Amino acid sequence: MVLSELAARLNCAEYKNWVKAGHCLLLLRACLQGFVGREVIAFHRNLLAAVPGLGPRAACRGGSRCSPRARQFQPQCQVCAEWKREILSHHTNRNGDVHWGNCQPGRWPVDPWEVAKAFMPRGLADKRGPEDCDAVALLNLINSCDHFTVNRKKVTEVIKCRNEIMHSSEMKVSSVWLQEFQMKIQNFLNEFKNIPEIVEVYARIEELLTSDWAVHIPEEDQRDGSACGAGVYLSESQVNEIEMELLKEKLHEMYLQAEEQEVLPEETARRLELVREFLRDNEDLRNGLTDEMQRLDSFHVQPHKLNSGSSGGDT
Repeated sequence: MVLSELAARLNCAEYKNWVKAGHCLLLLRACLQGFVGREVIAFHRNLLAAVPGLGPRAACRGGSRCSPRARQFQPQCQVCAEWKREILSHHTNRNGDVHWGNCQPGRWPVDPWEVAKAFMPRGLADKRGPEDCDAVALLNLINSCDHFTVNRKKVTEVIKCRNEIMHSSEMKVSSVWLQEFQMKIQNFLNEFKNIPEIVEVYARIEELLTSDWAVHIPEEDQRDGSACGAGVYLSESQVNEIEMELLKEKLHEMYLQAEEQEVLPEETARRLELVREFLRDNEDLRNGLTDEMQRLDSFHVQPHKLNSGSSGGDT
């Protein structure tokens, strides 16, 4: 049953393109984690060298009064106020939105990653290091912090592609889109020719995007996809793991958008119904996403329960 569902999904070329693009983002995330982790430590060290008064002995005096909320942060002690000024001085979008709610300001003197989270998207308060972050969080850090010397246009192009992948209602992208994505992600990776782990994944991404990507299904007479041409072959479990990671990231993104009211409730309901419809036909994926669906459902449905007494949809 599981294998037949997988084969049916991957016989849709546009869905397979969507999974391939998502797989590239997972590879990108993996190769950036070590590099970003090292650079964040170096950035923190440079900050303390430039402003010694911000070091480990500079404890927050404001306690809970120095706790930020979402994009709002009004520090109530001198140490946190100086840290805020220093962070903004290195922020490429210093006049725009900064998600201070990601951070614990009291830990800025001793924890480089708490500083890094001020340069990242919302919803990362519980992330303790680069290994806990998805590709877009790491890309936004690289783009927003002037410690990273990189062509920022190349970074924003990849971020835009990632958002198009996550916001695709039907989880499909065209072959033309995939070709453009390949060009943009390779342009970005070219910025890091001196980082071995990033150079290594460049070849893997190129092979993945230019191959007739296929899945080996032992019970079937032939591999899924085209019967000819060179391919990058993955097992059923490998593809399922990739699909699950992408869908979890998609649902988390939907939840954050709904929570911050970035989209209308009606639009959230429409997107959620499309995901439900997809999962109804794919039990192998549905069984692994129960918690994510219930979390999004409870957030969206409860106001309607209060207003109309409706029981809401099932998951």
